[in-house]
Amino acid sequence: MNTLKQFRQQTPSIPMQTVWLLNDLAEYRGKQELFTNQPPQKLKKLREHALIESAISSNRIEGVDIDRKRVGTVIFGKSMLQDRNEEEVRGYQSALAWIHAESQNIKISSATIKKLHTLTHPNIWDSGKFKKDDGEIIEKHADGRVTIRFRPTSAAQTPEALKNLCTLSQNSFRDKEIPPLVIWAAQNLDFLCIHPFRDGNGRVSRLLLLLSLYQLGFEAGRYISMERIIEQSKERYYETLKQSSLQWHEGKHDPWPYINYLLYTLKELYTEFERRLGQITLQKGAKAELVLNAVSKQNSPFRLVDIENACPGVGRDWIQALFSEMKTNGEISCSGRGPAARWTMNSKE
Repeated sequence: MNTLKQFRQQTPSIPMQTVWLLNDLAEYRGKQELFTNQPPQKLKKLREHALIESAISSNRIEGVDIDRKRVGTVIFGKSMLQDRNEEEVRGYQSALAWIHAESQNIKISSATIKKLHTLTHPNIWDSGKFKKDDGEIIEKHADGRVTIRFRPTSAAQTPEALKNLCTLSQNSFRDKEIPPLVIWAAQNLDFLCIHPFRDGNGRVSRLLLLLSLYQLGFEAGRYISMERIIEQSKERYYETLKQSSLQWHEGKHDPWPYINYLLYTLKELYTEFERRLGQITLQKGAKAELVLNAVSKQNSPFRLVDIENACPGVGRDWIQALFSEMKTNGEISCSGRGPAARWTMNSKE
């Protein structure tokens, strides 16, 4: 809560690197509908793959791994699970399924956070319960030394701290004085510094990242695993978290290393989403469906480039060929030539 408290006491001066990342993400957010305007079967494959990667990667970051041959059974099957690790991976999948289905109806609150912990840590004595004892986050060095990395909020102060964090987040999003994605990242930093549970804080924090993103209208996490991208850069994840948690209790910390890390991670997610869609080869029927759907949404004369932009993965030559066929059939008509040509849907009456 200390990052958001700091921001609400004095509106932050946003570093230029952060501004650049926010501008890039605003552009991706604007193109998001183009990315998701794809044949359902293609998006379904991406969703299923992302679900598997997210459940596996988020647990593996915390040292929880399962046999690769059992992945499909654990995540999509209904058979008996073999050990504790499999229970936690399936639990994470259950939490993801809930967020994907109900994100707009889920309020970020202490109750929601407890439920996410219960889902990701099923059948444990303290599932969904805040820590009872104070603890320390330690760091093990290559030479065998162990040092204290961070002392989280005390157990006695945790319930109130988490309640205040949720309230500060809601008020900050409502007031719109700070860019929403900055609040998103700051909220996650504060959650990790509070560290409300004995175990499983990292996994719950990543679920909260996705939940908040969906509520802000950033949907690419449904198709590309953010957790896998974090796993691939986990050294940087831990390093920036360490940098930004120094003097957090005093409210004198520098939140920007961790905030920029999360913003860059989100940019990487959208970059990969765009690339993956461009790599998928569409069948002729799927291409036609995509182009016809884009044409039907035009309310005024449109250019070929308008349809090209609305149909990632469909080449210009293919669109021109389909337009020629539709013109011959009397479905559309054209005025002008070359880049200046304007096309119009013909009335069916």
